[in-house]
Amino acid sequence: MTSPKLLDQVPTVIRLKHYSRKTEVAYVNWIRRFFSFHNKRHPSEMAENEIRQFLAHLAVDLHVSSSTQTVALSALLFLYRNVLKILLPFIQDVERAKPSRRLPVVFSRLEVQTILAQLSGAHLLLASLLYGACKKRPHGAGSAGVLACPCPV
Repeated sequence: MTSPKLLDQVPTVIRLKHYSRKTEVAYVNWIRRFFSFHNKRHPSEMAENEIRQFLAHLAVDLHVSSSTQTVALSALLFLYRNVLKILLPFIQDVERAKPSRRLPVVFSRLEVQTILAQLSGAHLLLASLLYGACKKRPHGAGSAGVLACPCPV
């Protein structure tokens, strides 16, 4: 009996460890991309240097975000540690993606008043309720999928 292909083993191990379905999909995708980047070489033939090259490619050539690069690294570490049972040394000198410098857009009180003055009826009611509810929430109190309060302090 032949052993299952490596990419078929990954979802099995992920499920045994009770990772989420989204994590499974993301990890399998990054592992596939790693294989493709290195011309489908088996990962047991590769080590830190190839991982470093792949991560540098993501940062420099594809301009991925730092969090995306971290997910890719986590997927590869999962592959080596949990599927292949190969312990890699700490991977040093990785070309890291630049952290995002995107700042949230925050309106001043005057800008909010100007916007609200342009609205009427149901639109004014909804905007006023949203603005008022936002003022009662602690700033930065966003949770997964919920934006932090964008109104002025």
